[in-house]
Amino acid sequence: MFETANISIFAGSGGHTMAERMCRYMGKTLGSCEVIKFSEGNTFVRINESVRDRDVFLVQPIGMNSNDEFVEILFWMDAFKRANALTCTLIMPYFGYGKGDKKDEPRVSIRARVCAECMELAGADRFVTMDLHAQQLQGFFKRPMDHLYAYPMLTEVIKRVGTENMVVVSPDAGYAKQARKFADVLQLPIAIGDKTRVDHSENAQVLEVIGDVKGKNCLIVDDFTISGGTLVNLAESLKARGALDITAMLSHNIISKSGVEKINASPIKVVYSTDTVENPNIIGQEKFKAVSVAPMFAETIMRFYNYQSINSMFRQLPDNVVKAGLSFTGLDL
Repeated sequence: MFETANISIFAGSGGHTMAERMCRYMGKTLGSCEVIKFSEGNTFVRINESVRDRDVFLVQPIGMNSNDEFVEILFWMDAFKRANALTCTLIMPYFGYGKGDKKDEPRVSIRARVCAECMELAGADRFVTMDLHAQQLQGFFKRPMDHLYAYPMLTEVIKRVGTENMVVVSPDAGYAKQARKFADVLQLPIAIGDKTRVDHSENAQVLEVIGDVKGKNCLIVDDFTISGGTLVNLAESLKARGALDITAMLSHNIISKSGVEKINASPIKVVYSTDTVENPNIIGQEKFKAVSVAPMFAETIMRFYNYQSINSMFRQLPDNVVKAGLSFTGLDL
């Protein structure tokens, strides 16, 4: 039996749905707070209940409105500390600035490191996130971090959809290690796209596909998409090489409106993603389906708070977590 009496969960402006689902899973009530955006662009945050000597959890991705959501996190951490919270944990399902993880050209900022340091200085004692763009990002954080993975939940979805005559496809060599986890769980072969990116236009070109895809159903896996360009280009390359049905799976879906249009006009049959980011662009779009990972975050909090193993959850995702994740987002599988 998990004990959560001293836990208070709050939601930033980008994390309401995720936080509400976490509270529903945990049998908790979402904390009362508010965010006000003033006309000149200033952000104001306020906690509407006592958090003195409580373990506070703030749910806020850095996703569709990256700058506002990041600044909001800083203000929330400061507010909680000044209100004498015992500990402050940031539940950051998606870290949008994770893409800025290296200085790969002259005179640029390592944005992810700057963000990590600012959030810690503002008062974050611990972080919980999912599928960082690169594993080494964990090294930018001096505070403890629980790094979760979407693949245990996503593979449960594709098992129910069916994996007959299927091959897992990584969009590039960089994601091949993570794609291998999907392939191992599903006991499927793997293929890899050879992708190149020449600028910051959010568009990449697929040059080649390594592996046998002819006459196969293909499952493209990736951590996120913005423009949809990589997914569409890869899908077209797979079709040109004789692939049959093409499905895509994303850890995070921050696709733009134009990206949705690209996907709708592409050979991709369906795109499954998690609910780490509230993306209004995919609401009502038949090709886009979401599965909730809120129960995974909630289970992580409960296990951490009760000194229980988190790692064991990924060896075998509990049935109640899977069931809740599917039901929260209405997937009938």
